Amino acid sequence: MIICSIVFWISAFIIVWAMGGYALSLKLIGKVLSRKRLVKDYSYRPTVTVMIVAHNEEKVILDKLKNVINNDYPEDLIEYIVASDFSTDSTNQIVEEFIENHPDYKITLYKSKEHKGKTNAQNEAQKKVSGDILVMTDANAMFKENSISELVACFTDEKIAYVTGKLVYQNANENNTAASESSYWETDLRQREIESRIKTITAGNGAIYACRNSCYFDFDPIKCHDSSMPYLYAVQGKRAIYNPDAIAYEKAGEFTEDEFKRKVRMNRIILEALKDGIKVMNVRKYGWFSYFYFGHRTCRYLLWLAHALVLVTSIINAKSSWFYRLAFIGQSVFYGIAITNHFIKSKNRFMNMITYYSMTILAQWKGVINCITGKSKPVWDKAESTR
Repeated sequence: MIICSIVFWISAFIIVWAMGGYALSLKLIGKVLSRKRLVKDYSYRPTVTVMIVAHNEEKVILDKLKNVINNDYPEDLIEYIVASDFSTDSTNQIVEEFIENHPDYKITLYKSKEHKGKTNAQNEAQKKVSGDILVMTDANAMFKENSISELVACFTDEKIAYVTGKLVYQNANENNTAASESSYWETDLRQREIESRIKTITAGNGAIYACRNSCYFDFDPIKCHDSSMPYLYAVQGKRAIYNPDAIAYEKAGEFTEDEFKRKVRMNRIILEALKDGIKVMNVRKYGWFSYFYFGHRTCRYLLWLAHALVLVTSIINAKSSWFYRLAFIGQSVFYGIAITNHFIKSKNRFMNMITYYSMTILAQWKGVINCITGKSKPVWDKAESTR
């Protein structure tokens, strides 16, 4: 019983810290330790390569090309490359026609020879670029006109190796799933802003980010830049920062099924990410990054296990304590609401947040199972509702 109680409280702490405690602590730390503002140097004008990664994006690739060339960065210092991950639809044809019709722009198309996923396409295409700064983006993410300039302006010293921008969901008010994702994302961005001011962020986003081309690393295709790049640079003693003024617009998944698939994909290396968390727990060596990674990443990556252990230990201890009986009843009601709402599709915000959160935990479990069974893959089916 004592062991079960210890496991219960450790697991409960992980859940509370991941879902609120860390954010609160970070807010307090940010007020006490760092009032610094993001430093930008708009006079810094290196050569830039914008890489658009696409796999069968015929629905959006033309709009993306039109969008990305409509920027305020000096035309003689910028080039564009579309990294086509073995597209089998009309994506390549659309890009080639666009290149032909826009000879004044330096645009190239790189076609990967096999369908090995986004990271592999980036690894291959990066060998063909010459820009000092490599800006990377997804085909369905639309840039604000000054976003490239905003990303570049943040590379104010050699220790800054990576800059991520702000992804804004355009359809946040259109359906329950998108609203829940947008609410979660806004909370996450507030934490990144403070981490960035103090030292370095723990993750970026695939819609809009940039790195020094000289710092690019060929990651295993199963990994994604979103989580792998900031971690690598932090370990190397460099900085990954966040600029909320570099904005990209995208649609969130409109269906729970789409978001579930996306989150399963995000958790395809969840067990390895937990190992990475252990590696950076040396506070003397990694400083604030150890604290950031534990609260922002490790605790979140452990939610699948923490919730299972809280449920099991509350059942085991239920006979001996009213507290654990109450804890079990509370969890039963929580999951009951999620299951019920999955079928009735209520418009109640509270019920939708519970459903969304439970879906996230279930996606983590699926990710863990895929890791163990060897089913994690670097390729995936995109969510059509985000196009």
